[in-house]
Amino acid sequence: MTTTVALIAALDTKADDAGYLADRLREHGVRVHLIDVGVLDKPLLQADSTREEVAAAAGMDLGALRRRHDRSAAVDAMGIGARRIVEDLVADQKIAGVFALGGGAGTTIGSTVMRDLPLGFPKAILSTVASGNTANYVGTSDIVMFPSIVDIAGLNRISTMTYTQAADAFAGMVNGLSTRPETSPLRDRPLVAASMFGVTTQAVMRAKRILESAGYEVVVFHATGAGGRAMERLISEGYFDAVLDLTTTEWSDEIVGGILSAGPTRLESAALHGVPQVVSLGATDMVNFGAPDTIPDGFSNRLLYHHNAENTLMRVTSDEARQIGAAIGSKLSLATGPCTLLIPLRGTSALDAEGEPFDRPEARQHLFDAVQSSLSGSAVTVIEIDHHINDEAFANSAARLLLDYLSHVPHTAQASTHV
Repeated sequence: MTTTVALIAALDTKADDAGYLADRLREHGVRVHLIDVGVLDKPLLQADSTREEVAAAAGMDLGALRRRHDRSAAVDAMGIGARRIVEDLVADQKIAGVFALGGGAGTTIGSTVMRDLPLGFPKAILSTVASGNTANYVGTSDIVMFPSIVDIAGLNRISTMTYTQAADAFAGMVNGLSTRPETSPLRDRPLVAASMFGVTTQAVMRAKRILESAGYEVVVFHATGAGGRAMERLISEGYFDAVLDLTTTEWSDEIVGGILSAGPTRLESAALHGVPQVVSLGATDMVNFGAPDTIPDGFSNRLLYHHNAENTLMRVTSDEARQIGAAIGSKLSLATGPCTLLIPLRGTSALDAEGEPFDRPEARQHLFDAVQSSLSGSAVTVIEIDHHINDEAFANSAARLLLDYLSHVPHTAQASTHV
């Protein structure tokens, strides 16, 4: 059976480009359902889903949208309409992937369509902005961004090279679906989410080995903002049986203003969905910035640690630590399922250990006092452990506690239904 994909483009300005990509995909045995999201000029290719249908799917009349002369409103409407059409095509199993192309507007429309599609469903955008900051486009999804190198404005020796590579790669993604194994030993193993940062690696990897030896699969998320958001999303979608959230550093960036915040909903998903969790305060002693010349003026006289040429870490103050602890405690207090907070009394990161650059016992104690005060009267269990977070004994305790929770909770097996 031939595979069909949706190809999204403005067929007034990107018709030649879309036609080339469609032809290349067909050479790989992939059928193309062309969706026109253009608004202004006459389409130069015949679409399977016309621009009138796209606008109508958003509850708009194309003529009225055109007469408004509001580019932003048009992009929003065509994004919403295309998303609804694609969602219907996916629900009816009529397509096996989505590809979009364009500049800022086309990338916005494409990402609007794709961001909430299931993990593992092939999705890609050929974009003029793919080499910049794509966080707002990709979000927590697995959208693949292909840099177009040149503007998407017709065929030439450079554009056809990048178009060919993008189409070939996307065809491989789509055709590869047929070769994915139907079953895998991993799919039957209960799934655990874990958070990790470079300075908490020893703790998390030790706990991971213990959990895996007990028959669990552990998925580690890098606590860099995007990692925390992705973990929260997948927890809320039912992927995980339990959470080992030892690295809550993203709350430091949220409170103080660093570059790796995961947003104000970090720590909510497991709490609100009743997923068993063991949580700690990993790397909450630090805030993350980029290269030294990017550090805001107000922080230039603070205690800084140059992690590498592109990353600078800043030690939080006692007052900031107090705010971070209060925020973490307030989120954990929402827990509707089993939840334990482990407090590593000897330090929360590799830099927050005796004799290390961020060793500040007073700030550490403010963090601990604030989180415990915030959890007072809640159902969350708080355990102080007289070890550093990266000590073997701490990792052993965290893993044993989570294994105890898991022994009383039936395996949800949700992960196997998503991928």
